[in-house]
Amino acid sequence: MATVVQRFRSSWNAFLGRDPTKDLMEYNITNFNSYSSVPYHNRFNTNNARSVIASIYNRIAVDVREINMVHAKMDENGHFKEVIDSYLNRCLTIESNIDQTGKEMIQDIVESMFDEGVVAVVPVDTDYDPTGESERWDVLSLRVGRVSEWYPKHVKVHLYNENDGQFKDIILPKDMVAIINNPFYATMNEPNSTLQRLLRTINKLDAQNDKCTSNKLNMIIQLPYVLKTPQKKLEAERRRKSIEQQLEDSPLGIAYTDGTEKVMQLNRPIENDLWQQVKDLTTELFNKMGVTQSILDGTADEATMINYFNNTIAPICSSISDEFRRKFLSKTAISQGQDIYFYRDPFKLVPVSQLADIADKFRRNEIMTSNELRAEIGMLPSDSANAEELRNPNLNASKEELQNREGVTSTEETDE
Repeated sequence: MATVVQRFRSSWNAFLGRDPTKDLMEYNITNFNSYSSVPYHNRFNTNNARSVIASIYNRIAVDVREINMVHAKMDENGHFKEVIDSYLNRCLTIESNIDQTGKEMIQDIVESMFDEGVVAVVPVDTDYDPTGESERWDVLSLRVGRVSEWYPKHVKVHLYNENDGQFKDIILPKDMVAIINNPFYATMNEPNSTLQRLLRTINKLDAQNDKCTSNKLNMIIQLPYVLKTPQKKLEAERRRKSIEQQLEDSPLGIAYTDGTEKVMQLNRPIENDLWQQVKDLTTELFNKMGVTQSILDGTADEATMINYFNNTIAPICSSISDEFRRKFLSKTAISQGQDIYFYRDPFKLVPVSQLADIADKFRRNEIMTSNELRAEIGMLPSDSANAEELRNPNLNASKEELQNREGVTSTEETDE
């Protein structure tokens, strides 16, 4: 720990002795664009952003980002063996680029994929040129972009450049860009899909509500004469404008009418079935995507959550991992057992009342050690050597117990 003198000599404060003008010149950012909000963050389309769909996108994207995705080494049977300490694994778990963590990039991928139907993940920085003949190149940073144009073997990607703070269109080979398609494209992105029909119906309902809630009284005045001649119609028009002028000029919105005139207020518009259509389409969309209202409000039981993860989250994670494996791992690496592996923590959905029983079964069936179980519930590892042994404590003796037994046996034989 630094002494008081060392702290005064080498300490630094972000606010002391700093001139904003000099800071711009010092960091060489005088010629770059600046933004009042995050420029690289995904912006939903207008129809999606104005509806409840944006919250559904965000809910699913947050659940996908909580799935652990790593660059892993697999055994000869295709089972997970260990995590590979590589730059690609760092992009997936720690830092994807200077602006995003690995999980934030995964969330950005899912939200952009839902919004556009397809998304491109570009390896911005690599240790070797990926467009060359060599297959041995490692990913140093990743960034999510939008595919603006398609070519036979190339794509034009609209991508944020962190060096100058601008969005640029760059053409890249398809074999180095991870192009991830939405597995629910037929349900969400097709022109006549369930989601698009729902958005169109919601827009119609919003337009009707805006029209009904605008600055109108929706009032009918019955005059005491028949409006069949042009002169009577002009008189009725003058009367209507007179009442409008009275209401506009009055601070309290009060107007007077003749004793023979009748005023009828339209309390509500003519009913239609738009709201029922919205509810039916929402239910149909939830059923096709494996999402329920209990999942969105956090009241789903274990069986519902398992079905949700298997039918909704797993296909999305598979699309991402399969494309990363295909584009960011060479044929040699795949033959050596390298893979993009994803898994979720099974203890997140387990209540505390059942955790002790599950931990006991895992130990007795020699699935997890005591320290592995302690780590899952946030406890410090035990210093005991038995805590690192994968054994059934009810049947198999530990190493310490075997040594003690051997010591007792040898002592008895010596005494005899």
